[in-house]
Amino acid sequence: MSDARFDKGMEVRRAVLGDAHVDRAEAAKTDIDLPFQELITVSAWGTVWASDAISRRERSMLTLALLAATGNFEEIPMHIRATARTGASKRDVMEAFQHVAVYAGVPRANHAIKLARQTYAEMEAAQQ
Repeated sequence: MSDARFDKGMEVRRAVLGDAHVDRAEAAKTDIDLPFQELITVSAWGTVWASDAISRRERSMLTLALLAATGNFEEIPMHIRATARTGASKRDVMEAFQHVAVYAGVPRANHAIKLARQTYAEMEAAQQ
């Protein structure tokens, strides 16, 4: 696919998630999920994440809170790793998860915090 929003989506996706992650995802694409991959590249990355209405730090916090609040825990580690590029600090993330606890439930926030702690520990170990 070659269109400006797709190209912008790939640029933003790489900036937020890192080249290694995007390269792995691109290599794993199949004919079955190609339309879905194009959809998320255009809509999530080329439209929502590409907007300059709020910062990437704020967008990162919103994304993590929404993932936790809706119980979509599988993507939390990926978005925790992205905080290294978006500027969202550990404190920012914990503040977002406190909102989740109050507005969506303590068990969801608790699980999200567990995933964040594990992911931050992995990130720190990889830097050593």
